[in-house]
Amino acid sequence: MQTKKNNPYLRRNRFTVVFNDKEYATLNRFFEKYKVSNKSKFIRESVMKAVLKRLEEDYPSLFD
Repeated sequence: MQTKKNNPYLRRNRFTVVFNDKEYATLNRFFEKYKVSNKSKFIRESVMKAVLKRLEEDYPSLFD
């Protein structure tokens, strides 16, 4: 059994993002429309999808 200290998936690092008023309002409209209850999870997953997609696209291939 893993303890909290040994859990490699425990989120220990904080990353702060600042939005202007229009961006914030747009996000909140989206969250309300699509009933997003966990905003942190949604933003974290969205960012990681974009990062992983870009890394996959930039990965060298045999025919580059």
